[in-house]
Amino acid sequence: MKAILHHTTLPKKTFEVQITGSKSESNRLLILKALYPNITIENLSESDDTKYLQKALNSKEKEVDIHHAGTAMRFLTAYFACKENSEVILTGSERMQERPIGILVEALRQMGADIQYEKNDGYPPLKIRGKKLTQNKVSIAATTSSQFISALMLIAPSLPNGLTIQLEGKITSVPYINMTLALMQQLGIEGNFSENNIYIPNKKSIENQTVVVESDWSSASYFYSIVALSKATEIVLKSYRKQSLQGDAALSTIYTSLGVETEFFPKENAIKLSKSKIEVPNKVNFNLVNTPDIAQTIAVTCFGLGTDCELQGLHTLKIKETDRLTALKVELEKLGAYLEINEASLKLTSSNTIFKNVSINTYNDHRMAMAFAPLALKTSLQINDCEVVSKSYPTFWEDLKSVGFSIDFQ
Repeated sequence: MKAILHHTTLPKKTFEVQITGSKSESNRLLILKALYPNITIENLSESDDTKYLQKALNSKEKEVDIHHAGTAMRFLTAYFACKENSEVILTGSERMQERPIGILVEALRQMGADIQYEKNDGYPPLKIRGKKLTQNKVSIAATTSSQFISALMLIAPSLPNGLTIQLEGKITSVPYINMTLALMQQLGIEGNFSENNIYIPNKKSIENQTVVVESDWSSASYFYSIVALSKATEIVLKSYRKQSLQGDAALSTIYTSLGVETEFFPKENAIKLSKSKIEVPNKVNFNLVNTPDIAQTIAVTCFGLGTDCELQGLHTLKIKETDRLTALKVELEKLGAYLEINEASLKLTSSNTIFKNVSINTYNDHRMAMAFAPLALKTSLQINDCEVVSKSYPTFWEDLKSVGFSIDFQ
């Protein structure tokens, strides 16, 4: 299905939007709930990834297919490895079978796990025979996806001897490791993260408790982009906290230089995004090593504003749902931009002209669809395979219409 976005001018008014719960928080809590069933979770993410993870955790089948859900693949690999007397083949989409998982598998094997590759070494699908993992120390490369590290952290308290994780090299996406640890501590699971070591002791049981998931900051990025590209629209986003566990809460700082002011309302658990009076610079530079999921949104916003940008710390983008750096270059250059990319950064040279009626390909990547949509405030465009947004934000198009966008679906 295609979404045809017509060039739209939003009215000068305040809109309210309720975004689904954080996928990152939800998926971590679901693994912890599987290990400690007396946890209750509220405001759970409505994303496909979270639904596939829930289904997998409840499945009695010998083969579990998590489709495009990368977080689910990483977390479930560790979970099934320590689930005694279970046997499962964990698989996913064609793209998922191209996304490396060898570093996590090797770490789990160090701990005594029984995992075999069904097709290509280092990649799903995996045959996992669950067993008691008594080894209490493991080392893993810190330069790869933080989800590998979080996967080990989440099963650590259920292991009879706990776990010490030695991180080798420079750590990627520290906020996501901190999020995992903070959620565990919130549940009464002890642990600490110091320099390149994470220690989590065994925890036999936890008290009955309810956890409320904060709304997803990555999804908020598209509304930051909308306000940045609009003339004077204000948007209130509900269920957000100033003291957030999510790394992408850095949006409130990053978008200050792109003309968006964030006002926090602690009593209402809400934020209001509005245009600031600052002049947006001709060029911006951001290091997004801790917030790679908002890189696409920022690049598109800068293009729409006519601002050059240099984004660094993007080495994980090449192993996401697609090679996001290449995809950004191809699609933004269709619109009139010029991009230089390498393994870990991009340089965007903007244009005075934004081409009309360009067809944007999404590459099975939800963030490609949502990052480009706000450009309808500057031009008309078409988003192909627009239903891909269900991976993280199923109500995205409805919410875009609710703030005044004109969209037809074909």
